[in-house]
Amino acid sequence: MTQTTQHPIRYSRLGYARLQVTDLAASIHFYEDLVGLKRDSGPDGEVWLRCSDKPYDLILTEGPEAGLAAVGFELESRTELDKAFKHVEGLGYAPKWSAPDDCVTRKVEAGFTFLNPDTGLLLDFYVGQEIAPDAFEPTVAKIARLGHVVLNVTDYSKAHKFWIEDLGFAISDHVPGRIAFIRAWPNSLHHTFALLQGDTDNLNHINFMVTDIDDVGRAMNRMKKADVPIVFGPGRHLPSTSIFIYYLDPDQMTVEYSFGMEEIEEVGGREPRILEPKPEVLDTWGSLPDPRFGKTGKILAHHG
Repeated sequence: MTQTTQHPIRYSRLGYARLQVTDLAASIHFYEDLVGLKRDSGPDGEVWLRCSDKPYDLILTEGPEAGLAAVGFELESRTELDKAFKHVEGLGYAPKWSAPDDCVTRKVEAGFTFLNPDTGLLLDFYVGQEIAPDAFEPTVAKIARLGHVVLNVTDYSKAHKFWIEDLGFAISDHVPGRIAFIRAWPNSLHHTFALLQGDTDNLNHINFMVTDIDDVGRAMNRMKKADVPIVFGPGRHLPSTSIFIYYLDPDQMTVEYSFGMEEIEEVGGREPRILEPKPEVLDTWGSLPDPRFGKTGKILAHHG
């Protein structure tokens, strides 16, 4: 069966996450040498890192506090971008078209930005991103893509309305009122975003999907040798069936590797499942997260 939720926007993929870090050199070392991203050139003040054929999957900037500064999504076509602009404008979220020079810098055909009204998180919708001139060559891990971004939110009902009702993300699995694993429809990956009811509005984690289960095991030992805290796993998520490991970056923000993920097709895909609020939902192997898991990383609000 197909879901009955309305989907006013057709997404292609989660494009990038932008993190502000407090020590740029330390974070470059971590994400390049330990996580396995490739550093490419970026505009002044930004470091571009990638794990795909795109120019960037993760953007780092330096600032006084660590957190999530922006999230980008690539849409299916210019027609979809124009429709999305009108839709977001009609919701009262005041989207702004990106200046032509900014599009050239970002290596996209066109795009627009707007703010999540509750947290001030900058969202960037765009199309036509260029292909990087050279292929991504895996180093310490065979990373396939930036997988997802997960937020802790203090007002779950407002977040649910914004992401699912307004922006048309599709629920794959959820604990009603507490957790939603959602995908940038019609992207088939089980989730490209997720919402968790929390005590603060903050980044829970960012994820990189790997192509070999050995990458998860090797990461455990690599991070231990580098004195990087492992805060959850290895384990297996019940919702997506992914095998995972979570660890902390130099600012104590949580990063995940995962291997294997259910895909839900646009036509014929299954209905969302309602999950029980119990620890086994997060790990069928029985591990429990360290108290530091998913706690650090402000949502860095933009204004106007």
